[in-house]
Amino acid sequence: MNIPTLTTGRLILRPIHRDDLDASTAIWSDPEFGRYIGIHDRHSMWHNLAANIGAWALEGVGSWSVVERATGALVGRAGLWNEPGWPGIELVWFIGRPWWGRGYAPEAARAAGTWAFANHDVDRLVTIPNRDNLKSIRVAEKLGMTFDHYEVLHDTDSAVYAIIRAEWEARTSS
Repeated sequence: MNIPTLTTGRLILRPIHRDDLDASTAIWSDPEFGRYIGIHDRHSMWHNLAANIGAWALEGVGSWSVVERATGALVGRAGLWNEPGWPGIELVWFIGRPWWGRGYAPEAARAAGTWAFANHDVDRLVTIPNRDNLKSIRVAEKLGMTFDHYEVLHDTDSAVYAIIRAEWEARTSS
């Protein structure tokens, strides 16, 4: 499977690789970062990375490691998620706390969403934050996504936000 590399003004979204393990563990072991999504030690982070790499082979979509162009630092992960029973292809973003407030989440998510619509025959993308995660909900709204419904997924009380292709293209072409 050939996973593309995407570049934005400030970020590189590149395939996940084994060398990301320690930096990813540092991000995902932070209790404030993991407040709504859970925290990972090195062992569970390895499984998390392997699952995200495997998603590309199983579903044709997956996440990228997000690297800050100016420093080369791994700042998080963003991309797409889909699994059986999911409400649609999900746009995901996980930016480490040291980089919060810089606009990296919407920048990375915008690149992933644009790639999804250009490379997959889908008419809608969703994002599924914990219904109490106001920061992720604000990112979804910045991307033009609107509330669709509440749903319990993986034992988490979630809010499903969605955007259709025409709305996405209208927002990203201007």
